[in-house]
Amino acid sequence: MKLKSLFVALFGCVCFWVNGQVLNTTFPDMSTETVDDKPISLPNDVSGKYTLLGLAYSKKSEGDLNTWYNPVFAKFIQKSDGLFGGFGYDVNVYFIPMFTGVKAAATGTAKKKAAKNFDPQLLPNILFYKGKLKPYKQALDFEKKDVPYFFVLDEDGKIVYATSGRYSDRKMDEIEEVLDE
Repeated sequence: MKLKSLFVALFGCVCFWVNGQVLNTTFPDMSTETVDDKPISLPNDVSGKYTLLGLAYSKKSEGDLNTWYNPVFAKFIQKSDGLFGGFGYDVNVYFIPMFTGVKAAATGTAKKKAAKNFDPQLLPNILFYKGKLKPYKQALDFEKKDVPYFFVLDEDGKIVYATSGRYSDRKMDEIEEVLDE
């Protein structure tokens, strides 16, 4: 048990060091839209509640992003017995594909594809960003374009957890620890 606690403490330090520049900063303003073209402004429209955001800005990151859909859906989105998510968490969850540069023209096509191919329960949790990448790349410390990035925001829009890459049980445990505090 002590070894596990030591590992968690050491990993926490590494995680803080890697994402240290974004932790405890306010998530940058981002204008997004739902599949139905409803505007959602982050972090303003999600204030007052913890929020999990998954962002991806390249086609190559799609594979890793897809590994998050089912576990996040089951844990935080899927309704059961009148509870918020499958485990009773009251948290906003959004997956955000980012369309930048010449790819911005594909946003409409991507929305239609999502409306056709995704579970209707998941659709309200998919937001589309169309615009410049550089401000977010700098503010959110996007180092690798081929991986998705995940952030947990507190009720005030401050980033309290950051990770990237494929889903893992360890990452989900860390997200739950932040939400349980």
